[in-house]
Amino acid sequence: MPRVAVNGVELFYEVGGDGEPLVLVHGSWGDHGSWGPVLPALAQKFRVLAYDRRGHSRSERPPGRGSRFEDEEDLAALIETLGFAPAYVAGNSFGASTALGLAARRPELFRGLVAHEPPLLGTVADDPGLLPLTAATGGRIESVLALLAAGRALAGARRFVEEVALGPGAWERLPEQLRETFVANAPTFADEQADPQWADLDLGRLSHYTGPALLTKGTQSPPWFAAIVARLSAALPQAETHTFEGAGHVPHLSHPDAYAQRVTGFIEGAGRTP
Repeated sequence: MPRVAVNGVELFYEVGGDGEPLVLVHGSWGDHGSWGPVLPALAQKFRVLAYDRRGHSRSERPPGRGSRFEDEEDLAALIETLGFAPAYVAGNSFGASTALGLAARRPELFRGLVAHEPPLLGTVADDPGLLPLTAATGGRIESVLALLAAGRALAGARRFVEEVALGPGAWERLPEQLRETFVANAPTFADEQADPQWADLDLGRLSHYTGPALLTKGTQSPPWFAAIVARLSAALPQAETHTFEGAGHVPHLSHPDAYAQRVTGFIEGAGRTP
């Protein structure tokens, strides 16, 4: 079971395939296994690194409140320590926030960036038209945190999936192993939410990233994700945007062929661009 020590924690990782280096950064609640449906296709084209972020599954869970900054530093250390620098980095949800945050500070580590629906609510906090939606979402997240604080990890995980991320009935449609992973990693979600800057990103600083970028969203996702992607697109005028028809917050699970094809096309196109 490969593990590497970075920034005072041991992180589990897996590497497969050959070609351009590609690092996959999972979202909250999950782990590297969430990339399973797209790994075979991606590993046919690229040297792929998937890992468990700190506090998730087989990686170490340090005590005390963490921060997204720590996740960004972990990602940087993995890229450098495992010989992936510079790399293409694809992140989903909180993993996308992590990748974007690092790209804003350490652009030299990136050959290209793929970000699907980062929950950076702070970037659209000034949009009055979204206030009712974002307020309702914040209330749902608070109810999830209340369940976790009461020791009801299963109920909290289910409520997050069905009322925040994926929609009614989605919990039962998830594979049993993934549901178990969500419950096991529930404490880390609470830890992430305790970071006062988890939803923020300095868009001015991000604009200094001038490398290839692909920003994606799904048609079945809450509308505030589209607004966030639009703000990011304005900060990264060179970025491509793509909408996965019929998909929501985790297209690599629900529409793996479409996701793998779009990421592959983006990387191959970026590699042909001087």
